Amino acid sequence: MLTQEQRDAYGRDGYIVIPDFKPLDEIARLRARAEAIVDAFDPAESRAIFTTRDQARASDDWFLGSDNTVRCFFEEEAFGTDGQLKQAKALSINKIGHAMHDLDPVFAAFTRDAKLAALARDLGLEQPQVWQSMYIFKQPGIGGEVRWHQDATFFDSTPISVTTFWFALEDATVDNGCLWVEPAGHRTPLRERFLRDGDRIAMEKLDATPWPDDSTAIPLEAKAGSLVCFHGLLPHYSAPNRSPVSRHAFTLHVTDGRTEYSPRNWIQRGAALPVRGFD
Repeated sequence: MLTQEQRDAYGRDGYIVIPDFKPLDEIARLRARAEAIVDAFDPAESRAIFTTRDQARASDDWFLGSDNTVRCFFEEEAFGTDGQLKQAKALSINKIGHAMHDLDPVFAAFTRDAKLAALARDLGLEQPQVWQSMYIFKQPGIGGEVRWHQDATFFDSTPISVTTFWFALEDATVDNGCLWVEPAGHRTPLRERFLRDGDRIAMEKLDATPWPDDSTAIPLEAKAGSLVCFHGLLPHYSAPNRSPVSRHAFTLHVTDGRTEYSPRNWIQRGAALPVRGFD
């Protein structure tokens, strides 16, 4: 699947960008299904927002209960001072998460892909386990910032094996909030761990290494259909979207079953919904 040059680049930089990985018809089906999920969502069920400013504090029952189901989350700036949505519901949702890849047929078909299985092996994931899926809207004008972080914070294992598969469903640009990364930053320590004990969440500080700045970070602009793969220790970030254009993306977080998945990670699986790979 990957050339030797791509493997070398991934090992050196901690990420690769693969253009035209998914055909536009598959993307169209995923986008239509996401639109249907949002359309069926009743805001009276929850007005939960998704924010990365203080995730431990923002992790309410609606968030914690989304580990093994499918739920919608609003953008931070979705509501006005009167408590009402400032724009249409379809333009107010931050993301859908976190088990569509197992529970929804359209998302499952997008995920269970022989090409992804082959790619995972080339990235060193001999026994891939897909723990989480997210459909991210990055809405025009109000798309929220995602602060600098490492995905291993949320999917710790011994040794660390989590790998992120980030699919551009629309063109991702600097203007509409594309990913920013620190090349070779996957060689830096794990800075934080997001720990769950029952219904309690805490963010444990592990290392004081500073997050990247403009001198080391670079943008990863990507055309619709592109796939960005990156190591769980790679620091990454996305700016708010103040443009008039959305930036839809779909992400999967995958560990290697040969590693020991932490029992304190926020997503766990049991016999009723066992964790699966790409096959």
